[in-house]
Amino acid sequence: MELLVLGLSHKTAPVSIREQYALADEALVAAASRAREVAGCRESFVVSTCNRVELWTACDDAAQTRAELILAFAEVGRTHAVQLTPHLYVHHGQAALLHLFRVASSLDSLVVGEPQILGQLKAAYEHCRIGGVTGPSLHRAIERAFAVAKRVRSETGIGKSVVSISSVAVDLARQIFDSLDRCTVLLVGAGKMGELAARHFRRHGAHELLVANRSFDRARAVAEALGGHPRGLDELESLLVQADIVVTSTGAPGYLVTAAMVRRVVKARKYRPLFFIDIAVPRNVDPVINSLDNVYVYDVDDLSGIANENLAGRHREAFAAETLVAAEASRYQSDLSGHAIAPTLAALRRHADTVRDAELERASKRLGGLDEKQRKAVEQLVDGAMNKLLHDVFSTLKDAARTDDGAELVAAARRLFRLDESKE
Repeated sequence: MELLVLGLSHKTAPVSIREQYALADEALVAAASRAREVAGCRESFVVSTCNRVELWTACDDAAQTRAELILAFAEVGRTHAVQLTPHLYVHHGQAALLHLFRVASSLDSLVVGEPQILGQLKAAYEHCRIGGVTGPSLHRAIERAFAVAKRVRSETGIGKSVVSISSVAVDLARQIFDSLDRCTVLLVGAGKMGELAARHFRRHGAHELLVANRSFDRARAVAEALGGHPRGLDELESLLVQADIVVTSTGAPGYLVTAAMVRRVVKARKYRPLFFIDIAVPRNVDPVINSLDNVYVYDVDDLSGIANENLAGRHREAFAAETLVAAEASRYQSDLSGHAIAPTLAALRRHADTVRDAELERASKRLGGLDEKQRKAVEQLVDGAMNKLLHDVFSTLKDAARTDDGAELVAAARRLFRLDESKE
């Protein structure tokens, strides 16, 4: 059985193409099952995320089923193969295995090292396994992929540094406050970037969220979506006294938060730490405020710089991860080749033993009168010649099993020595 994968990803296809393949969990099994019907593959599964969709199969002849699988894949996205093919990547055999290991280890992700893809891959495979469309070949490969991904996470630093602005903001806040579960977050403005940052803080345990905006209706809508409380922008100074973390994201042309305002606020707060995340352009927070005691101000360039440094660190770690993944893929293929060729080597040894025993019996009758010592000498002579002959055959077959044409050579050996005849 040979692995084969067809896919689209953020690297090969625009979102207008990928969104046609956005499959709900319950649709994964149907898509995988349809591919089996069209191409006659024995095993399959489908994974679909916002950045990739892939159809995985295990089949007897990948080259023969490729065209049928492309048609089946096009059908899943309700498009034509001609439109799909320029955006499609296809891997089979060793290349497919390496791709699977890289995807599971987040080396092929939009953000290298992100942890979500492994969970998405596990969930998709589990849906298809329960749906009865997978099988032993895919199961062995996916289990090894999960183990390789675990090694990559534990033995390299590929996932240790945060790389999104929202994640960097949370990480910095954790350095200022021991725990976010006692912190109040104030979102000033209700734009998408600010809302995303506030959502991130809520997800990481922020105790309370306040949303201040010029439009109270908009503040209320965002607050309801995030489980917070709406406030008017005219309350800003009093809200700063309550807040620990302030995210500003408005379109105001000048500073909403001034140095004079914050000097009054810090006295009212009794100099408790106050952390500003100013992701507005132009800036909402006067940078002079950063010089005040126990007040910290980071603007969008500060956060982007940290994120880019962390991303560069991830890419350096990715080199070590790529080396590990390539070695594991090669090792898995060798293990697989060894398992595949073992029955042929065993059958060849049994065939050789049968021939040897028959020839020794015939020789014993012709050379009647041999004593025990002479008989052993003849047996050793025959065994030595047979082992030397088989040594070269076995070595050649083992080496060939690791190559693309190994299966053809193994099949030729079985025909040459008649190992598939009824006596075997």
